[in-house]
Amino acid sequence: MADEVLLDAGVVTRCRRRVHLDHDPTMRDAPLAPPDPAAEQRIADARAHRAEIAERLQAATELPWAVIPAELPPADRAGLTRTALEEGVAFIWGGLLPADRDGGRRGGAELLVRTEDGYVPVLVVRHRITDPGEGARTTAVTDLDPSNAVTDTERKVRSHPRDQLRLAHVRRMLQAAGAAEPDRAIGGMIGLDADVVLWYDLDAPTWPGGKTALDEYDERFADRLAVARAAAAQDDALAEPSRILECRRCPWWPVCEAELTRIRDVSLVVRGEDAMELRRVGVGTVDKLAVLDPRGESPIQWTGTTFVDAVALARAWQADLTVVRRVAEVSVPRGDVEVDIDMESFGDSGAYLWGCLLGGADIGIEPGYRAFATWQPLPTDDEARSFAEFWAWLSEVRARTAAAGLTFRAYCYNALAENRWLYASVERFAGRDGMPSRDEVQAFVESDEWVDLFRSVSDQFLCSHGKGLKVVAPVAGFRWRDPEAGGEASMRWYRDAVGMDGGPPDLDQRERLLRYNEDDVLATRALREWMSGPAMADVPFMEDL
Repeated sequence: MADEVLLDAGVVTRCRRRVHLDHDPTMRDAPLAPPDPAAEQRIADARAHRAEIAERLQAATELPWAVIPAELPPADRAGLTRTALEEGVAFIWGGLLPADRDGGRRGGAELLVRTEDGYVPVLVVRHRITDPGEGARTTAVTDLDPSNAVTDTERKVRSHPRDQLRLAHVRRMLQAAGAAEPDRAIGGMIGLDADVVLWYDLDAPTWPGGKTALDEYDERFADRLAVARAAAAQDDALAEPSRILECRRCPWWPVCEAELTRIRDVSLVVRGEDAMELRRVGVGTVDKLAVLDPRGESPIQWTGTTFVDAVALARAWQADLTVVRRVAEVSVPRGDVEVDIDMESFGDSGAYLWGCLLGGADIGIEPGYRAFATWQPLPTDDEARSFAEFWAWLSEVRARTAAAGLTFRAYCYNALAENRWLYASVERFAGRDGMPSRDEVQAFVESDEWVDLFRSVSDQFLCSHGKGLKVVAPVAGFRWRDPEAGGEASMRWYRDAVGMDGGPPDLDQRERLLRYNEDDVLATRALREWMSGPAMADVPFMEDL
């Protein structure tokens, strides 16, 4: 049927408006955002990871496998999968399940595993699925029998709701095909490290409100199916545009942005539940929000900001102001000796570069930028060397500063990223030469010496176009030398710099990464000096808007 709606597992974590646009026949020729090269690369990396896991699993098991060629047309793949299910093949790789037309579902799984009574899904993903701890239910990665799962004393489950919802989708499709194990709603995940299979009980009440993963999936899927069917039938839309985080990488953003800007929608300045609640009480535009009296009674209960800040943001947006002051006097901690730090990582594989910019009083160490890097493709043990060298240099700077009776400050922008790899590095490389203890790192991170400029900006400014460094630093007069500078672009440069895709390492891309990293630390210095300088008087104060 030409107007039949069949949805894959991704819809349950996808924006409802995107689901509408994907199925609206009047939008078939609408201009879309260009493909994101970084996203395409992640897809390619995931494909290569799955192929590697498939080869490893097939080599480790003696029972028969059915491998469904991905290049076949969908109808042929579904037919071969159905045949393998009916024959009770032990392992089915790359299966595309027969469409669940009554339920409106389509999709498959990397691996379907035969148990005594039916099939359970195992998905292969390219992210980490466990953390150090205990409590996860696991088997060895080559043991695909969920009955052998034990409570792991070394791993706890890393929160990935999307993974559970994908498993729930396949579970429902297996049920529709009459091939699901009847008594256990379980599914497995193999992650980036590929050291275990993590087994989820999809009937366990582990979701908010005591719901199970299947409960949550069923609610979400029913909603998205209704949205898609209304769009396909050109009925009244069940989902209207609203700006959310997902918009940044959505192909439909040009369509939604044009409409939101045309109607001056309130989600351009406030997000999520706050925007929806404002619309419900008749404050659906930036202009209606801007004219409210912030000293009066708030029209809603706020979750993501405050009434006062929301009104000021609306007024800043009207005036096309990127930043306004939330405080009368802006301050930022300063030191006699200052180091700006920026870390570059490659997904979950590790941190390959710690860039530092030393300035301030003379302590006998050459000032300026220096980089501590490994150019061996991540993951690599050489990362331990580069991190240890970085930590030794930073420790010497701190020690010399203290010996001179001077104050020290180190700065970064959004410490979540740096802190993650500070702790992860000492945990992964514990005992290596020059590696600090976790306690040493924790003492630094929790001290007054470690300053997160993102927090300083968040506390003292309202930012109508976002608080990212690439947005805020230009207000302070800083410009990156590379016109493509950004985290996503740096991922592509890194692949070339280390020859990750089979070619020779590109030394020009290494220099590009170093220049980009140097600009990042120069940007944090420029931002800090701007916040400490007389230019603050030129930044409008929110109470004056």
